[in-house]
Amino acid sequence: MKLEFAPSARSTVGIEWEIMLADPESGDLVGRAPELLAALEAESEDERHTVTGELLTNTIEVTSGVGDSVAHAIDDIASAITAVRSATDPAGIELLSAGSHPFAQWFDQEVTDKTRYHTLIERTQWWGRNMMIWGIHVHIGVEDHRKVFPIVNALSGYLPHLQALAASSPFWAGERTGYASNRALVFQQLPTAGLPWPLHDWSQYESYLDDMVRTGVMADATEVRWDIRPAPRWGTIEVRACDGMSSLPELASIAALVQVLVEDFSRQLDEGRTLPEMPAWFHRENKWRAARYGMDARVIVDAAGTQRPVREHLTEILERLSPVAVELGCGREFGGVATTLDDGASYERQLTIANATGGDLGAVVQHLIREFRSGPESSIDEP
Repeated sequence: MKLEFAPSARSTVGIEWEIMLADPESGDLVGRAPELLAALEAESEDERHTVTGELLTNTIEVTSGVGDSVAHAIDDIASAITAVRSATDPAGIELLSAGSHPFAQWFDQEVTDKTRYHTLIERTQWWGRNMMIWGIHVHIGVEDHRKVFPIVNALSGYLPHLQALAASSPFWAGERTGYASNRALVFQQLPTAGLPWPLHDWSQYESYLDDMVRTGVMADATEVRWDIRPAPRWGTIEVRACDGMSSLPELASIAALVQVLVEDFSRQLDEGRTLPEMPAWFHRENKWRAARYGMDARVIVDAAGTQRPVREHLTEILERLSPVAVELGCGREFGGVATTLDDGASYERQLTIANATGGDLGAVVQHLIREFRSGPESSIDEP
C-alpha cells in the first residue's frame, strides 16, 4: 500500500484538545454536545480553529490551525474556547478537561450518532463503552517522510516524561485508582492503540497498513491509534499519549516540549547522526511506570537500562534544550514545564483537593472547572 506523506513545513504545530461538558452544580457530565455543535461548527468554518464532536455526546473537541509557533496554535485554541463558551455559558454548561472524570459512570453516557463511532462500539463492546477518556494531540510538522520513523522511535523514549507531566486521571468512576494516569492503561485496550510498533522506515509502515487493511483490522491509516503516530494527511508526527490537560498554560507547555524534542531530533538527523532507540520492552515498562507513579516515576532512559527519576531527567532536558526552544520562539511555553515540576501535575493537585475535603470528588470537579477557566491552582491551595 503506497501512502503519501503530505508536504509540511518543519516544526509547525497543531493542537487538539478534548473537553468535557458538565453540569455546573452537580459537576456530573451532560450529553449536550449535539445541541451545540451545529452552530459552533458553522461558526468555525471561516476561522483557523475548528470545533467538533467526539465519541461521546458529553465531549467537544477544539483544534488549532497550523501554527508557525506554539503561541500561534495556542491562540487558535483560546479563540475556540471563547467560541465554545459563547454557547455553553448561556446554556448553563461548564467546561473542564482531565484524562478522566472523577466520578461519572460509563453507563450514563451516550455515544455520538455517527457510523464510525457505532462501528467502534460494536467491535470493542465493554471496553469501547468504557472509553470515558479525554486527551490532547500535538502535531509537529516533518518536512521529509524519511525522518518520520527515526524520530518516532527516538521520541518514544520521552513518552513517559510527557505522560507524567500530563497525568490527570487518578480517579475512575468514583474510585481512587492509585494511578496518576488511569487513562493511559484504559486507552491501550482499543485495537491498534498503545505504543507504536518499532518500524524503521516508511516502507515498513506501508507494509504494516497493508497487513492491517487486508486482514480487516482497520479501514485506513486514521484507525492507527498509537501513542505516537504519523499523520500522513497533515505531514506530521502526532503525539497522542497525554491525558487531557487541565488548563491552557499546561497545554502550551506540553506542546512546546514536543515541538522542541522533534526539532532537536530533526537537527541530529541533518547532522548525519543516528537517533537513540530503546528495546520495546523498556518502552512498555516506562509507560506503566509513568501511568502508575506519574512525576514520582523512575524511568529507563537508554538502551543500557539506565534509570532516572523523571523529575530529575526532565530538569536536565529543560536545561539542555532551552536554546532550541528560544530559537523556535516557544521559550516561555517551554518554561511552563518547570512550573509543573515545581507546582505539581494535575493528578497531584486533584489528589490534594480530595485529601483536603475528605474524598469529596465533587470538590475535585469544581477544582477542575476553576482551573479550566483560570489556570492551574497551587498544589497547596484548598478549595
